Amino acid sequence: AMADPSSFSSPACCLTRHLYLRCRADFGARALRGTVALTARAEREALRCLVLDTRDVQVFKVTVNGQDAQFAFGEKHSFKGTPLEITFPNELRRGQEAIVEISFESSPQSSALQWFTPEQTSGKKHPFLFSQCQATHCRAIFPCQDTPAVKLTYYAEISVPKELVALMSANRDGEAPDPEDSTRKIYRFSQNVPIPCYLFALVVGALESRKIGPRTLVWAEKELVDKSAYEFSEAEAMLKTAEDLAGPYVWGQYDLLVLPPSFPYGGMENPCLTFVTPTLLVSVAVIKVIAHEISHSWTGNLVTNKTWEHFWLNEGHTVYLERRIGGRLFGEQFRHFQALGGWRELQNTVNTLGDKNPVTNLIINLDEVDPDVAYSSVPYEKGFALLFYLEQLLGGPDVFIGFLKAYVQQFAYKSIVTEDWKNFLYSYFKDKVDVLDKVDWNSWFHAPGMPPVKPTYDMTLSNACVALSQRWIQAKESDLVSFSSADLKEMSSHQLIEFLALLLLEAPLPLSHVQRMQEVYDFNAINNSEIRFRWLRLCIRSKWEEAIPLALKMATDQGRMKFTRPLFRDLYSFDKSRDLAVKTFLEHRASMHPVTSMLVGKDLKQDQ
Repeated sequence: AMADPSSFSSPACCLTRHLYLRCRADFGARALRGTVALTARAEREALRCLVLDTRDVQVFKVTVNGQDAQFAFGEKHSFKGTPLEITFPNELRRGQEAIVEISFESSPQSSALQWFTPEQTSGKKHPFLFSQCQATHCRAIFPCQDTPAVKLTYYAEISVPKELVALMSANRDGEAPDPEDSTRKIYRFSQNVPIPCYLFALVVGALESRKIGPRTLVWAEKELVDKSAYEFSEAEAMLKTAEDLAGPYVWGQYDLLVLPPSFPYGGMENPCLTFVTPTLLVSVAVIKVIAHEISHSWTGNLVTNKTWEHFWLNEGHTVYLERRIGGRLFGEQFRHFQALGGWRELQNTVNTLGDKNPVTNLIINLDEVDPDVAYSSVPYEKGFALLFYLEQLLGGPDVFIGFLKAYVQQFAYKSIVTEDWKNFLYSYFKDKVDVLDKVDWNSWFHAPGMPPVKPTYDMTLSNACVALSQRWIQAKESDLVSFSSADLKEMSSHQLIEFLALLLLEAPLPLSHVQRMQEVYDFNAINNSEIRFRWLRLCIRSKWEEAIPLALKMATDQGRMKFTRPLFRDLYSFDKSRDLAVKTFLEHRASMHPVTSMLVGKDLKQDQ
């Protein structure tokens, strides 16, 4: 078995198969405190110990089948955390199971958790807590085999202040007063489909729900719940489309939760409960993100990458499914338009990271590399490009979706590596092996930079974006009068985003050009987060000082890393805003999400 470079646990010796968590969320101490009981099965004879991942977690006591067990922490690693070695009182035979119960407490600095004071929430009355475990942060809540190679079921009982609601990546299983404390309530949860630890999730806050479909509630603070229910009303239609494309939805409930603005991602595919950023409520990307997170219910959550080096298996297939859903809803030209936008996003990432940078490989090497630092659009967009290229090579969308459905069926409930995927591709298309053998697999998988081949894209919806961006790029000062608001009247918001994205791939426009663009298009007045983000980057790159406060405000009003990191990076690169960018970051650092603050700190050379 391949070892996971991002984990200390060795599932080849011992597998954790079920987890029973009982804990209380202590907002005063900013800690989760309780017990986690792991059902562990020996995978070899005469097993004496179990190694688990931890990061900044206290352990008070360990029992194995009720007997006290010795435990010791190993050496602390800069980002992997500290291995916890538990010695069994009696050795286990191969196939024998034991219940390993650990009493633990998380640290207030846990990289998995963000705690909010009431002032930091929409409602301003109650505190809030959420977790984000992907990729390797579950170990910062409780000791576990924190590798996607291992899947387990779980049951949880969470004690919280009774005016708050707890939700998890599981089906809700009731609530009751806390027998030990009349000011608290215990919420129960059950996840009967085995999941990797990175999909463990918890949120606690003053949350309300609205039913928007037969299996879907939207959860948010009171101030946002109605707007959220309206924006996410397509969820059931997308679920049905996804089931048609990928097979039955096995998770029961599909709820959506809107988080505070500091949530670091667009969405997180926690089973039964997708987490989303509130920036989606002012975005045209709402369908894209929801389609993406729904698609993960098959690719990622059912078929899972065995290590984070093969993350493209999760993300490439999910982007492929997401765009197939978009094609069903808005037509094939729209799917090609989104696909081409993805290719340009990949180009943008490769430009930023460098085309010799090994993190631009499809399969990356994570020996001594923090997965959070390696994270980029590459596994998403290079992964998608490979699948889109294969679709075109092997007979088109209808043929290829047959493969995808069979792939999900073949590997459901398992964790796999690229070799497993490729072998299955060859066996599924056994009559087209000659075509597959012409693919430059080595370059696709192991070469940095852009892929060796560019797929074919229908340009119908892109042409207007390309034409307008070229007009601006080629315009001389004397041509600026020729632009007017009429330029945009035939363009959709999606096309506006693409127009700005194309300009960002080029050398910065002269300042006079962006000033004229503001005069005729009034982009400053647009609240749509995807448009605003690209527009402000364009202004800062063209050194427009008036945009500095607007860019700083967007970088700090929300914490979605897709927006916050590039805005801070551009502000840092502009001599007129560098010091202010650093000062603003240092002022906001304490209230930022721990992963965001670590990565922005690196970008701004402030990491201690």
